[in-house]
Amino acid sequence: MTNVILHPLQLNELEALIYNQCKKAFAEMKAPPAPNKDEIVTIEDAAKILHLTTPTIYGLVHKKLIPSMKRRGRLYFNRIELENWITSSRRMTSDELRQSTIASLNRA
Repeated sequence: MTNVILHPLQLNELEALIYNQCKKAFAEMKAPPAPNKDEIVTIEDAAKILHLTTPTIYGLVHKKLIPSMKRRGRLYFNRIELENWITSSRRMTSDELRQSTIASLNRA
């Protein structure tokens, strides 16, 4: 058993201590654990990551449009590859297109 030392506190000091401890506890509860970026995920997890349904994921795999792995009849996905797949189809904004066109014309 540990020794308990009591120290007289003013009411506002006690309130501040309780407030800070509660704030710290709530912050820890709200913060979700950071996902392991290089983790292998199931099709259900891939559907959540991509905000798609599992039948849509199956269709993309069948058409070989999405990076996947298959082991013992089950599909698996690498989280980094999924994120790269999403960002690889990024469209340029009109300003980016304009700047790219000007840069190409200046090189010619």
